[in-house]
Amino acid sequence: MDRINVLVYPSGAENALEVHQALKGVMNVRLFGASSRDDHGAFVFREHTTDAPAITDRDFVERFNALLESWGIQVVIPTHDDVSLHLAEVADRLKARVAVPGVEQARTCRSKRATYALLEGLPCVPRTYSGTVPDDAFPVFVKPDRGQGGKGAFRAEGPQDLQGITPDDDVVICEFLPGTELTVDAFTDRHGRLRFVGARSRDRVFGGVSARSTTVPLSDEVRIILEEVNALLRPRGLWYVQLRQDAQGAYKLMEVSVRAAGTMNLYRVLGVNFPLLTVYDLLDMDVEVLANDMYLQVDRALFNRYRTQLEFDTVYIDYDDTVTRTLTGTVDPLTMSFLYHMRDRGKRIVLITKHRNDLTADMERHRIHVGLFDEVHHLAGEERKSDLVRPGRAVFIDNSFAERKEVKERHNIPVFDVDGIAALMDWRE
Repeated sequence: MDRINVLVYPSGAENALEVHQALKGVMNVRLFGASSRDDHGAFVFREHTTDAPAITDRDFVERFNALLESWGIQVVIPTHDDVSLHLAEVADRLKARVAVPGVEQARTCRSKRATYALLEGLPCVPRTYSGTVPDDAFPVFVKPDRGQGGKGAFRAEGPQDLQGITPDDDVVICEFLPGTELTVDAFTDRHGRLRFVGARSRDRVFGGVSARSTTVPLSDEVRIILEEVNALLRPRGLWYVQLRQDAQGAYKLMEVSVRAAGTMNLYRVLGVNFPLLTVYDLLDMDVEVLANDMYLQVDRALFNRYRTQLEFDTVYIDYDDTVTRTLTGTVDPLTMSFLYHMRDRGKRIVLITKHRNDLTADMERHRIHVGLFDEVHHLAGEERKSDLVRPGRAVFIDNSFAERKEVKERHNIPVFDVDGIAALMDWRE
């Protein structure tokens, strides 16, 4: 199969990083990232630009097409609701396919009012109010018609909480849903068949993102809701809904989206690669979904990536408590990853150690191949590591402060403890 060039736009949000994770290792996909501002995508996409046009630019189509042609892009995956809608509206003028079902689907999903109107009559649609809200309806929930992530939403306890709202605010007032909230990930193929549905909880939310999420067994009630939405909305590719239980325990629809969600990673690692399935389906390929049915929980936290202007050709590195961990008798996985990372980038790697026992036997026990290193120096007695270090384009890594201090003072090259290795990694893929 020929390589498929896929552009993720914009490239820096959590869901864009999930698309990167989902596609970066696929052998027949070449990934590109683009944004109109400098964001985190520049740290993870090897092929990346921050000079992409914004959808509000008057010459957006011309500039975006120039970008698509320069990279030979075949598929664009939008990662924001407004971007999805705009790309759907200009899709017939773009020189690549866009992973959005269509203009009507994108417009419907961008507006909660339009979503509820499309699905009117279904049991899952919450009660909404226009004009005066009856006293016995409180509390109610107020949310922007075109919002996401809970931004600008609030609970109104009584009429006094609605006094400042005007028609210009463009909000939706609906029944308050006090129960459990679920996100349900789905994939529909180009024939309209709902091929996968997977529910997950929102156990801990940070900035509108599910920081902790757990797989939830799919009930008949939830499956029926997804089937009904699928029949009326007619999505294609990946999509998801957010549901919440009302006071009687019935699930009601909060919103539908036809873009990737960051926590789709939960079902992705169980075998359902939503972005890849979407790319293949968009190119009119038949796909099959193979999912592991098991309990899984994910918890997310900030992850550090670094950018440096340091240039070096040689890595001098210690062994005990640097490549290995003496206390546990194990190999340090980050250090080993770093060494292969350096090898792949053509760096010269020199091991310098004062290991007290048989170094060869210890490396064999840990399954560390001696060929990973360009040179191995096993020092004895009072020999000094700094004698083997050559100044120039090099870095020195050692858990010993005294060793680092000596090399730094003698050769004036950058020195790092084990926890500094991450700063030397090039995370872009």
